[in-house]
Amino acid sequence: MEVKQDIPADDPLYSGHVLELITVANEYCRFLEKAEEYEPAAVKGFLHKVAPLIYLKSSLLPEVEVADEDAVEHYVTEEQWEAMFNVLHHKLGSADEFYFIDLREKSHTDAVKGSLAECFTDVYQDLKDFLLLYQHSRRSFKENAVRECKRLFENRYGYSLVRAQSALHSVIYPDLEEITW
Repeated sequence: MEVKQDIPADDPLYSGHVLELITVANEYCRFLEKAEEYEPAAVKGFLHKVAPLIYLKSSLLPEVEVADEDAVEHYVTEEQWEAMFNVLHHKLGSADEFYFIDLREKSHTDAVKGSLAECFTDVYQDLKDFLLLYQHSRRSFKENAVRECKRLFENRYGYSLVRAQSALHSVIYPDLEEITW
């Protein structure tokens, strides 16, 4: 006999914003896990289109109260991160490296070298951990998944997405004409 739980319509854990991020994050993670099978242009095109979507959906995550702060687990290992990074680095080739100004640093006048593969692998790690933690049947794990994902977006992977999107835009549209107003 299956026990059905009634979920209140206003429960933030099952809000449209959370479910939409789950959908986008799942597609992102599944694609990256098979990135080795795709041509470099397809990988670049996918990342170019999905990055703003992830940013938008992550920015809409609700605030969630957490009952059990210990119900947190991380799943992506260092070895998995490294393997994902290497695949993306190979697929992106010379387009992987870019320079940016980090406005969070005290001395934000010097350009810093960045890597698209690193940015997108960091996003993968945070979203994969979110997806796997959210899949737990216990509510406390779901609460922590949403809260941790929101925190990581605000403090880490949101910045990675913005930097990567800017760099990837230059890769996708290299022949920019000067526009005069």
